[in-house]
Amino acid sequence: MSNEYFQFRQFIVHQQRCAMKVGTDGTLLGAWAAAPSGKCRILDIGTGTGLIALMMAQRFPESEVIGIDIDPEAVAQARENVRLSPFSERITISHQDLMKFDDTECFDVIVSNPPYFVDSLECPDDQRTMARHTVSLTYDGLIHQAFRLLKDDGCLSLVIPSESRSLIESAACLSGFFLSRVCLVKTTPKKQPKRQLIEFRKHPVNELVIEEGIIEDTPNVRSAWYQQLTKDFYIK
Repeated sequence: MSNEYFQFRQFIVHQQRCAMKVGTDGTLLGAWAAAPSGKCRILDIGTGTGLIALMMAQRFPESEVIGIDIDPEAVAQARENVRLSPFSERITISHQDLMKFDDTECFDVIVSNPPYFVDSLECPDDQRTMARHTVSLTYDGLIHQAFRLLKDDGCLSLVIPSESRSLIESAACLSGFFLSRVCLVKTTPKKQPKRQLIEFRKHPVNELVIEEGIIEDTPNVRSAWYQQLTKDFYIK
C-alpha cells in the first residue's frame, strides 16, 4: 500500500489529503454492513477518503450513497476518489457537520467509522484530532442524529474499539435503538477482540446475532474469514 493511494479491485483510494488513511476498520465495516436489496439510500457519516461509501456502492449496485464529512480536505479527497470510480453517478460527497445535517428523506442504512479516542490526549495536528477524537462528534451526538435520520425499518452499522462498546450501547439505548448484530473481531486467534462491528435497529429483533471474526491466522497471513469477507475488494 502506498501512503498516497490504495488500489482496490474496482476503485482506487487516494489519501494524501486525509488525516486518516485506508485501514482495517473502514474495510471491515464496508464489507460487513448490511443493506436491503434493491433501491436504498445509504449515509456514510465521517466519510474521510470515501472508502466505506465506495465499498457500499460496489456491494449494493442499486443504492444511492451520500458521504458527509466536516473536514474540507477529506471532502475534496473523497470527491476525487468518487469521480474516478465506476460509481460516481450514485455517490454524493457533501461538506457537512452531522449535527446540522438534514435531508429531504430518511435513510435505509447509516454507516460510520466514528472518532474513537475518548478523554485521551489530543493530537497537535488539528485535522488528525478531528478525525480521531470525539471532540467534534461525540458518541451521543452520533447516535442521536443517526436515529433521527434513519427510516423506521433501517439499520445503523458502526465499527468501534471494544472498550467503547458500553458507551455506544448506552447512547443507543437512550436514543431508542436495539442491538441487532455484533461481530467481535480479533487481530489473531489468541488475542482478545480489539474492535467490534455492531448493528442497531429501531425495533427489537427476534434473535441477537453474535459472531466472531479473526483477521490473521498468523502474522501477515489473512484468515479464511477475512479473505471471504473482503474477497471482492482486495486485489490479493
